[in-house]
Amino acid sequence: MYFATTHCGLSLQIVNFIWKMKEILSLIPSLLEIARQAATAILEIYNSEADFGVEAKSDDSPLTRADRAANEVICRGLEALPMKYPIISEENKLLPYAERRSWTRCWLVDPLDGTKEFIKKNGDFTVNIALVENGDVVAGVVGIPAQDELYWAVRGEGAFKIKYEVESPIEAASFSKEDIGLNIVCSRSHLTPETEAFIAKYNSPNLVSRGSALKFLLLAKGEAHVYPRIAPTMEWDTAAAQIILEEAGGKVLVYETGEPMRYNREQLLNPSFVGYGRITGD
Repeated sequence: MYFATTHCGLSLQIVNFIWKMKEILSLIPSLLEIARQAATAILEIYNSEADFGVEAKSDDSPLTRADRAANEVICRGLEALPMKYPIISEENKLLPYAERRSWTRCWLVDPLDGTKEFIKKNGDFTVNIALVENGDVVAGVVGIPAQDELYWAVRGEGAFKIKYEVESPIEAASFSKEDIGLNIVCSRSHLTPETEAFIAKYNSPNLVSRGSALKFLLLAKGEAHVYPRIAPTMEWDTAAAQIILEEAGGKVLVYETGEPMRYNREQLLNPSFVGYGRITGD
């Protein structure tokens, strides 16, 4: 009787999980369209305006007209969806944890991740939209406006790239930490001494410098193997790209504990972390 009850309970959990993921999967076409519209708003400014209206925020990070325009597009689009959840965005007023802690689901948004790269006009900036449930990312969309690319993932459904309206699955590369010549991704703007010490443990690695969430995507596509980030990031910087990497077969672990990254925490500042492709023999 105990076995039968447990078996039925597990079956019900599986059915509920499948139903929930299918429900979330139904949001993806709308999320992709919202990301496209945000990319269009960004590129209109990127390609036609000499003055981006750059301002310094309270933490000295830059803010441009493109950040604001993309944020307006995304928030308006998310608020129009049939399933309505609170939005945590880099460009919105942040609510206290006393209110956020009760949220079962919420959106995490970075309307223009890589503003410094946007200002430099090197193309290394993204649009990040993630859905978080009870601290775990369950869906994510990342757009690369300058390359006309979109990436998306839903928990248990795999990871995908859309280029020229063609959708194809992506998969992280398999590797061993002892392999020679691994591609290790580092930030253009945040290469710390701790990161350099981490990289030094590898066997003749190749360093790949990219900006924004593109670093995660290189791992998810199998073009790189490891991404150490022993420097500050915020939750909206990483959530959407994290699930894309995880659904491609990789993982993102807190640097000091080895635990998975979680979201909508009291402190929205992320701990240091390391992203990996598909590690073998670990």
